[in-house]
Amino acid sequence: MNKPGIKQVEVQIMSQSYMLACPVDGEEALREAVAKVDGAMCRIRDAGKVKARDRIAVLAALNIAFELFQKDAGAFRNSSFGQTESGETEESARLAEQEAQLQALLQRLDAALAPDGRLF
Repeated sequence: MNKPGIKQVEVQIMSQSYMLACPVDGEEALREAVAKVDGAMCRIRDAGKVKARDRIAVLAALNIAFELFQKDAGAFRNSSFGQTESGETEESARLAEQEAQLQALLQRLDAALAPDGRLF
């Protein structure tokens, strides 16, 4: 049973189908995220050094999280928004937010990979 405003979307990651829930207006963003994850996982698999799906998923998640952190941290450091009136940076709040986003991503990966076993 779907919750109001939530729809089920079937996606493919490394040629395996997954049913994911997303907001009705979030399908395009979900599909973009799936494409990014699928591309990252396929590149790791195709490099031939890692074979286990769960390890490939963890490496892909870490690579994506690192890319996002580098992008966000660079934009944050180069803006005036990173400074308080006393001159201290608000970086710790930004890092806490990014940590929460990474945890949410790992939980979604755990849910998607549930039939194969949990990541952690």
